[in-house]
Amino acid sequence: MNPNKIELHNINLEDFIKAIDGCKGDVYLETSDGDVLNLKSRLCQMIGIATILKSTEIGEVSVRCTDPEDETLLFRFNLYGEMPENK
Repeated sequence: MNPNKIELHNINLEDFIKAIDGCKGDVYLETSDGDVLNLKSRLCQMIGIATILKSTEIGEVSVRCTDPEDETLLFRFNLYGEMPENK
């Protein structure tokens, strides 16, 4: 696994979008087909969710963040289901 990417496993999509909304920088969804979507865009979020739902295994997509704090936030969300605190 690339250290700058987070593979998604069994996530709640509604909570995932809320976690992305709490990120400071850009968050990219990358598929095994080479598609890259900026999940800070609502249109790309809809396309990304459709991509995730079409996949037979959610492990075929990964997330890459431009801000290290966002990477930590999404890693903790993916691993522990922790939601970011509203500030």
